Amino acid sequence: MYNYTKDYDCIIVGAGHAGCEAALACSRMGIKTLLLTISIDSIALMPCNPAIGGLAKGHLVKEIDALGGEMAKVTDKTGIQFKILNKSRGPAVQSPRAQSDKLEYRLEMTRILENQEGLDIKQGIVEEIMVSGKKIKGVRTNIGTVYKSKTVIICTGTFLNGLIHIGLTSFPAGRMVEFPSVGLSQSLSRLGLRLGRLKTGTNPRLDSKSIDFSKTIPQYGDIPPVPFSYFTKKLPQAQVPCFLTYTNKNTHKIILSNLKRSPLYSGKIKGIGPRYCPSIEDKVVRFRDKERHQIFLEPEGRETSEIYANGISTSLPYDVQLKFLRTIDGLENAEIIRPGYAIEYDFVYPDQIKLNLETKSIEGLFLAGQINGTSGYEEAAAQGLMAGINAVLKIKKDKPFILDRSEAYIGVLIDDLVTKGISEPYRMFTSRAEYRLVLRIDNTDQRLMGYGYKFGLISEKNYKIFEKKLKNVAKFKEELLKFDIKKCNITDKPENVTLLQYLKRPEVSLKHILEKIDPKSINLDKYNSDIINQVEIQIKYEGYINRQLWQIDKFKTLENKLIPGNFDYSKITSFCREAKELLMKIRPISIGQASRITGVTPADIDVLMIHLKKNQKCST
Repeated sequence: MYNYTKDYDCIIVGAGHAGCEAALACSRMGIKTLLLTISIDSIALMPCNPAIGGLAKGHLVKEIDALGGEMAKVTDKTGIQFKILNKSRGPAVQSPRAQSDKLEYRLEMTRILENQEGLDIKQGIVEEIMVSGKKIKGVRTNIGTVYKSKTVIICTGTFLNGLIHIGLTSFPAGRMVEFPSVGLSQSLSRLGLRLGRLKTGTNPRLDSKSIDFSKTIPQYGDIPPVPFSYFTKKLPQAQVPCFLTYTNKNTHKIILSNLKRSPLYSGKIKGIGPRYCPSIEDKVVRFRDKERHQIFLEPEGRETSEIYANGISTSLPYDVQLKFLRTIDGLENAEIIRPGYAIEYDFVYPDQIKLNLETKSIEGLFLAGQINGTSGYEEAAAQGLMAGINAVLKIKKDKPFILDRSEAYIGVLIDDLVTKGISEPYRMFTSRAEYRLVLRIDNTDQRLMGYGYKFGLISEKNYKIFEKKLKNVAKFKEELLKFDIKKCNITDKPENVTLLQYLKRPEVSLKHILEKIDPKSINLDKYNSDIINQVEIQIKYEGYINRQLWQIDKFKTLENKLIPGNFDYSKITSFCREAKELLMKIRPISIGQASRITGVTPADIDVLMIHLKKNQKCST
């Protein structure tokens, strides 16, 4: 065994999307950081869909950006198609998505990491978490090198005991042709952490030269494209189209007749798969009434012929994959470059971590990403950023950074994991956020950029730009409030309404009004589209937003009723056994969090509040 001569403040294990954000946050906040990865050539790899964002996931990426993370900026530099989803619906559920160049994304993120001051990157397979008592000490690799550190963040993705399935053939791997991490899984178990088994899958990659795109429907990006990051001025690169086709009855017939060769239906796969991203086998079996399913043919990059066949994740044998693909319009002569596969992997039940993502049993050990039971690049990156920030705060003996459910989708994500636990791979949806009217993509900077600036992840220059924007939003709104609508050349407006009242009509847009205003009345050159959009949302949805803010005030009341960390639930005899066990396991920090634990009833909360009041009186 060799003790490496340099000690670190934080070691990050794994260089996927969680590991990249964690490593950058730690080093940028000024601590000595080591990023350990099984393969340097796979940093920030997109093993599944080469896309960032989507419904609710785009919210997470905007929040990462506002806090000073990197995912949005790299997406803007390497994206090949940009879209705002749900544009026809309200602003609360609109979300950005970008198709990325898979290779360029990885190379750009690697370049940023390699040039980051205070960050070392090394290749190695971590076999053991080193502890002293119940406190982190460092890690040991498979070649016997020991790296010492004050904190460790585990971001292993699908590598813990990874097992790939293609048909009835299985082999150990973290991703296709990459080693799994077996020793680390055993080490976590020896430390007393409860591990479970999950499953996910990916789609076959096709050769674009073998596809007849004339039989498919082109899918274009937005014009003009809207950047992800607040710090991207414009997206000058040309966009690349995707293409839509469908499965059919013949496709489904082939799949159904080969289920006995599916590891999912033969019982070979034991892990639980994602309900909201099912394989094509699952879709055909569970939705037999559907005559077809969508397939989006998405380029993996500008300079590659690989096409990601989004919508047909599968673990069927290679020959069956080829056979059913060739029944689909445009894919009659399709050639598979990489087959689809399923992968099973270990995860740690997230009720064993705190809201700052530190494990409850081992001080200084943090977990982020799929190891906590999530799915998706965006969920992983958000956790990585939060774990990185909190590891630094832990070292500096500062208060943990915890976002609540009313502040950010990140807060919803982590609270759901820690408080409610998971029974399948967790995916973020707008429906999970009860305060989504105020957690919009247009106001992410207003909600979170102050935190990023406080932690040194947002520069002084960028924060001043943000402050200037806030002033312009307030100024523009003030000008509109004072403006007399009679000065507008609008023929369809009712009599005796103010400009604000008129704007609140669903069919009226601020752009329509501004086109009718004399340019001399309001200098519109001072206000860009971002400011105009923000003011329109504030005015048009004022009543709904105010009602949500009232709900948040009520929510905060319970969140502010803190529960002492050493509170003894076992002494409360009026609790039912289930509630007592759940509260002792989760150890909620507030009445609000306790009320969200599945299995804890409103009656249990009433009893808990009575006992907390008694304890307060006794202590005074």
